[in-house]
Amino acid sequence: QVQLVESGGGLVQAEGSLRLSCAASGGFFSSYAMGWFRQAPGKEREFVSGISRSGLTVYSDSVKGRFTISRDNAKNTVYLQMSTLKSEDTAVYYCAASMTPQFHRIASMYDYWGQGTQVTVSS
Repeated sequence: QVQLVESGGGLVQAEGSLRLSCAASGGFFSSYAMGWFRQAPGKEREFVSGISRSGLTVYSDSVKGRFTISRDNAKNTVYLQMSTLKSEDTAVYYCAASMTPQFHRIASMYDYWGQGTQVTVSS
């Protein structure tokens, strides 16, 4: 069983930055593809970014050029560096792990999920 714990969320002003972390335990982190999703109030959960086992990355159009996903297999941690934040980035951000090597944009392709961390961007 894999446990994922997100951290780093908080309140930030528009145009500011935050770095989210997701620490994994209980599995073989380096063999998983990892993803970040977010869910705003009243909206469905949406894909933000993914990173494959080999380090290939993908981003949603809404965050491309502003967010950067990375992973540190030695620390069993995946990061999401968020810059130039906008009010529409306000959401609960979830980390997810897929037992397949490639990243996925679809939530159902992920096997494990964290509890989420709140990001609030004030304008």
